[in-house]
Amino acid sequence: LEAYEADPRPKVYVTIAGRSNALSGLVDAQVAAPVIACPPYSAKFAGGDVLSSLRVPSGVAPAVVLEPEAAGLLAAKMLGLVDPALRESLAAGQEAQRRRLLEADVALRGD
Repeated sequence: LEAYEADPRPKVYVTIAGRSNALSGLVDAQVAAPVIACPPYSAKFAGGDVLSSLRVPSGVAPAVVLEPEAAGLLAAKMLGLVDPALRESLAAGQEAQRRRLLEADVALRGD
């Protein structure tokens, strides 16, 4: 983490840890950049182990996103705050998704 933190470029950390997920809180306590916890689903605990990602110690604040694709999208949006080209690319992707949804809605309704 020290090497990554020494790099002045903007960054977002995405942590993936199951069970007690101490990793996300530990990373968040050690870095200045945002941390996104993306705990994998565990059938053994019927998904209940996600609670360890929600209840964290005082002074740490990792975001929790359950789907890996959504965690990646959130990280990209955060980085887009300082990268205009990335922000434009994300906006274009959102517009394309909006058009696909509207077209699918029309097809479903038979309009």
